[in-house]
Amino acid sequence: MPVLIKVSQNKNDKTAAFGKWYGRVVSTKTMSYQELCKHMSEHNSVYGEDVCLGVANKLQNCMLEQLLEGKKVQFGELGVFYLSVKSTGANKEEDFNLGVNINGLFLCFAPSRTDVNNLSSKMLKKKATFMNVKDLVESKPKSSNSGSTNSGNNGSTNSGGSGNNGGSNPEPGTVNPEPTTVSAPVFSGNTQFTESTQVTISGPDGATIHYTTDGSTPTAESTQYAEPLTFSETTTLKAVAIKDGVSSEVTSRIYTKTSNDDGMGQD
Repeated sequence: MPVLIKVSQNKNDKTAAFGKWYGRVVSTKTMSYQELCKHMSEHNSVYGEDVCLGVANKLQNCMLEQLLEGKKVQFGELGVFYLSVKSTGANKEEDFNLGVNINGLFLCFAPSRTDVNNLSSKMLKKKATFMNVKDLVESKPKSSNSGSTNSGNNGSTNSGGSGNNGGSNPEPGTVNPEPTTVSAPVFSGNTQFTESTQVTISGPDGATIHYTTDGSTPTAESTQYAEPLTFSETTTLKAVAIKDGVSSEVTSRIYTKTSNDDGMGQD
């Protein structure tokens, strides 16, 4: 999927950028924490989703701990996380009160300035491909209610440009050019066990989850998930999330009973 760009005109007549057209990155969705961990487990990884989720949780907790100890945390080649405060001024140093003048503590991120994966580097631009949202919308078959307000240069009131063009730069509206989709269910629990294993299934808000344990493909007619499942024999679990009549992809995993005492790994 290319980086989607929305072209809009600066409507702020108090800036030098007034009347010019600028491009902004458009988000297609917000990826949830669990979806990211699921993607990690499926992205040429030997570790299962639960392991990725556990590592991510540990990393998050350790980063917060170190930040609260006054340390900056380097996050790979992307950049550095650090804390900053917002405070009101005092006329004299001795008048400054930490409990009164400190108004907020904020988590900040500074992109790397040296590595090739630097978020502010031209190297990242060279790795990306771009598509104008207007072209994407116009390339799709028109429907009776195709009067979307998200297409291209439609006179949007989102003023300003990107970069250092001097224009104001409010956050762009989220555009979802793809058909409505539902995230697939996420499983937890050891995939190998000696006696039994407990499995929980989670899904997107507002969706119902239906599952099977006989290898068949789950549908809206299958058993609806309500509480954790316990398996004492090798079982193939499949589940689907359904929301507003739209079904997700099927999540499938085999939970295997083994005689190995150390066989408590993940897919």
